[in-house]
Amino acid sequence: QLGMHVHRSDGGGLRLQTISASTSVADYDLVRTMRASVCVLGPLLARRGWACVSLPGGCQIGHRPIDLHLRGLAALGAELWTERGYVFGRCSRLRGARIPLSGVQGSTVTGTCNVLSAAVLAEGTTVIEGAACEPEVVDLANFLNACGARITGQGTPELTIDGVDALHGCDYEVIPDRIEAATLLTAAAMTRGTLSLSGVVAEHLEVVLQVLRDVGARIELEEDSIRLTGPDVIQPAEVTAVPYPGFPTDTQAQLMALLSLAKGRSVVKDCVFPDRFLHVSELCRLGAKIQREGNTALIEGVPYLSGANVMASDLRASAALVLAAVAARDESTIRRIYHLDRGYEQLECKLNQLGASVTRTVDAPQNIPLPLQPSTLIPPGIKRPA
Repeated sequence: QLGMHVHRSDGGGLRLQTISASTSVADYDLVRTMRASVCVLGPLLARRGWACVSLPGGCQIGHRPIDLHLRGLAALGAELWTERGYVFGRCSRLRGARIPLSGVQGSTVTGTCNVLSAAVLAEGTTVIEGAACEPEVVDLANFLNACGARITGQGTPELTIDGVDALHGCDYEVIPDRIEAATLLTAAAMTRGTLSLSGVVAEHLEVVLQVLRDVGARIELEEDSIRLTGPDVIQPAEVTAVPYPGFPTDTQAQLMALLSLAKGRSVVKDCVFPDRFLHVSELCRLGAKIQREGNTALIEGVPYLSGANVMASDLRASAALVLAAVAARDESTIRRIYHLDRGYEQLECKLNQLGASVTRTVDAPQNIPLPLQPSTLIPPGIKRPA
């Protein structure tokens, strides 16, 4: 839709080539499916001078505004406004600036990515203060540098970007998905199994691995692999989800599924998304004993979980329910599982390779509003809506 030719290889690679720069419209029908889609806003402004991007959808895990994205892009010189559920923007060449990006709940990962991707083509130097330090942000910066950008400070709260006139293509291998790795390791711990994961970066999982050790799992590290042996008795734990390098909020739900089977009382607190607890009621349908108090969940471990019909509310809740269902007695049915595909590729197949019995059936989204057609949008380069 944005003028790219995309070819996917059998080995999981992508080859992308720009074949047309005629449109900068990213409509609701696509952007609603994944929140990270809003990250096309910065690159479109920097490369094409205008953009029309739907306000993002994604998982319903609490209040997630994009005000820091817009503030950062405006500081670079973009003119931005919101109309009919879309962000419109236009600019001449962007200009470097000093941009604070830290919000009430800490740094913004997608906001850092959006501003970073725009700043690489801005005139002059940009300094992002309060930048997110997640490995995925570091990887994006490394990728952009491989394409000709000049970025320093990766992995620290301050990124410095010296703008360049143009970028070029490159061959690049992205880092392994630390959240998928954590999910699979948690599944093995829940089922008292043994799992070897290769092609992972243990450094990105230090806090997760320590929590798994705390609950009784035995973990062995090699150069690019992790071997986990699940505990005979799952021990309780107290864990707080915070920005990287702390325990990731994206693994909070999976951990709660694990701690539902612990021998004793556990406490899980989420300081990143205080309302990210829609999975609690569904885990309770499977037999878990969980009580929520604000941004904290109190979990009384039970000897076993029982199969039930449950409904997924978001991406990581889907993963947590799948893990709980795999560990439960009897059969479970999880509806609205399409959320899972925003963050996992054929998770059920990987679990089945490990001995689970998971079958996927058709589960289409319901009651999705129709998208606003691009032809009805007013190109911001022509006339601003009154």
